[in-house]
Amino acid sequence: MTEAARPLPDLLDPPVARRGRVRAAGWRRVAHGLHVPDHLDGLTADLVAWQQALPASGCFTHLTSAALRGWWLPPLPGDLPVFAAIGRDDVRPKRPGVRTTRHPLAPPAVELDGLRVATATGTLLACAADLGLLDLVVLLDAALAAGACTVQEVSQAAARRRRGAPRLRLALTLADARSESAWETVLRMLLHTCGVDVVPQHEVRHDGAFVARGDLWIRGTRTLQEYDGGDHLVAERHRDDLRRDRRITQAGWQRHGYTAPDLLTRAVTVLRDADRALGREHRPERIRAWHALLTDSLFTPAGTTRLRARWGLPAADGR
Repeated sequence: MTEAARPLPDLLDPPVARRGRVRAAGWRRVAHGLHVPDHLDGLTADLVAWQQALPASGCFTHLTSAALRGWWLPPLPGDLPVFAAIGRDDVRPKRPGVRTTRHPLAPPAVELDGLRVATATGTLLACAADLGLLDLVVLLDAALAAGACTVQEVSQAAARRRRGAPRLRLALTLADARSESAWETVLRMLLHTCGVDVVPQHEVRHDGAFVARGDLWIRGTRTLQEYDGGDHLVAERHRDDLRRDRRITQAGWQRHGYTAPDLLTRAVTVLRDADRALGREHRPERIRAWHALLTDSLFTPAGTTRLRARWGLPAADGR
């Protein structure tokens, strides 16, 4: 799949960044010796400045590329470094705040918002070298749902002898392009690790008429498991949800809605609901596989601490 270049926004028309010492008013410091006009803000503006420090063949990759592409992300540290890829013979940027990886050849890149960015599959491979499996499945679901790459392209990239390739191959067996949010993916992964077979975006029909489309249907039951985000608390949305719930109940179905704390700290209740729907014995120890997956991810302090150490960031307590 060839990714189309996107033009640089008008707000970033040259001069968009300055390198070196800038004493003039109206410029914001992004990093040592890198400045952008102070009326510009956000990731794209910062990366325009950072690109000044990269060699001509360098590109942004990893979580930096994923964020620029608008993919769903796990919870990220506020001091996350900028990730870049460079060729073997390129001069490595030495400024604090950027983490670079070397490649035998100049890494393949596309132009997005006027920035050199690793391809979608290159981005996923870079993330797979560091992230836990849950984080990676969230990113992969987002990439597939956005049409940034295909399953076949990811499979071909994961077949290479690259660090992270085995984990990307495993993530591909768990990914699903039908997912519509990061937290829906998290809920699906929770149920999967507990041995619950679910189908995303299932249409409920009654007497041939459409009733609702549910996040996850527990196969073989008349039960939907769904993630309820903060937007469900908005008055108008809440009224619509109540009407939808009544339609689902009248059709003989049951709906279970969960929030982020349910998935992260009360997951055994999600398992209990699924066990009841399946009519199987509730065995709380099934949740251990989920806790192991969760602990290795950025969704928990333990997983975040592991990656902060890997990326050379100070511990959360400042040490």
